[in-house]
Amino acid sequence: MSTSTPTATVHALKPNTAAYFVAEAGEAGVTFRPTQAAAGYWGDGVLSGPAVAGLAAWTMERDHGAPEFMPSRFTIELLKPAGTRPTRIETRLIRDGRRMRNVECDVIQGESMVARATMMAYLRSEAPGGRLWTTDATFSPPVDAHGDDVYVGSDGVGWSPMGEHHQHTGRKRAYYRGMDPVAGQPASPFVRAVIVAEAATNLVTNLGTEGIGYINGDLTVALSRLPRSEHVGVQADSHWSADGISVGNATLFDEHGPIGTGLVTAIANPAARIDFGAAAPVSAPGSELFTRRSA
Repeated sequence: MSTSTPTATVHALKPNTAAYFVAEAGEAGVTFRPTQAAAGYWGDGVLSGPAVAGLAAWTMERDHGAPEFMPSRFTIELLKPAGTRPTRIETRLIRDGRRMRNVECDVIQGESMVARATMMAYLRSEAPGGRLWTTDATFSPPVDAHGDDVYVGSDGVGWSPMGEHHQHTGRKRAYYRGMDPVAGQPASPFVRAVIVAEAATNLVTNLGTEGIGYINGDLTVALSRLPRSEHVGVQADSHWSADGISVGNATLFDEHGPIGTGLVTAIANPAARIDFGAAAPVSAPGSELFTRRSA
């Protein structure tokens, strides 16, 4: 088990860096202090999903990853809003088998668990042979993508850095490279895939004519291989909804083709809908891309 304990109760955000968290050592272990880049979109004083998921994935891979094992499935349940406060992580290796590893992770703030995650890793080997059915999945990234912008594309509109012109009923896609989870610790291909999937799967599957009215309570990333490029593409495949609950599924791509799937379940959240067409708050870096409006 890997355990780190908070050493401070000050909840001020660290200055913005190219990472979501800064690791700080104390007498009881390491705590992770969020930077301004970790600020969430759905409310003041909360962390974003990509920040929480990225920290969990990074810690599990650091503690229990192995080169011969492929981290093929990551699932995180966002149990309650994570605040902009010191965060600690506990990981457990549940099974260390010859061909399969299972890892659990708790994301803790104070005395509360704010998220829990699992990771399944398989031993790399050779394909069994034969031919299989597969779907025709193609993805054309924006030609001018650069920096840390989240590019969104949609049918009939094309690519741009976010914007209200993507609020329609057409199919959506996103292109992003994510951020490092911890300052001084570059995101691995696995961690980058998780961060981009968390940032974009709910976006591309639940963005409609009035913005994003569903907030996801989980994320599952299933990977057949790791991304070989810095940017990762996410393209919506399905959106099903009833009784205020939605299920969204998307395919993940790198520059060589499809690499896996992102899946979110979400609940209606109209009182804090993300609307790209409304006036934007300026309280957090990057928040000019998002705003909340009442239903």
